[in-house]
Amino acid sequence: MRWSRAEKEAAAERDVLAKIAGMPGADRVLAERIHEIVRTAAPGLAPELWYGVPAYAQDGKVVRRFQSAQKFRTRYATLGFTDRAALDDGTVWAISYALRGPTAADEQRIRALVERAVG
Repeated sequence: MRWSRAEKEAAAERDVLAKIAGMPGADRVLAERIHEIVRTAAPGLAPELWYGVPAYAQDGKVVRRFQSAQKFRTRYATLGFTDRAALDDGTVWAISYALRGPTAADEQRIRALVERAVG
């Protein structure tokens, strides 16, 4: 049985949401909020699991990902971008951000980063 593109995308989003739902408390809340921000700021990005973490792709290539603090045994979760993200800023720029909150101002910054990343 061949799946349509819409069916594949729906299955990928269910996989991402299931992965997020399985995260422990603080990581889950943070990942749910990041997912919501990404889906509204860049609706063209397709959710998918990338090396077991929630990620979002453009034209089949991952642009950004969320790493749980619990899964990687770190003191904070991270929002990371791949080289496909259009975040270039001179000769040095950040591609990974530590997440502990976020506050309303942080959410605006995340939204702006996501929008910029997809051009």
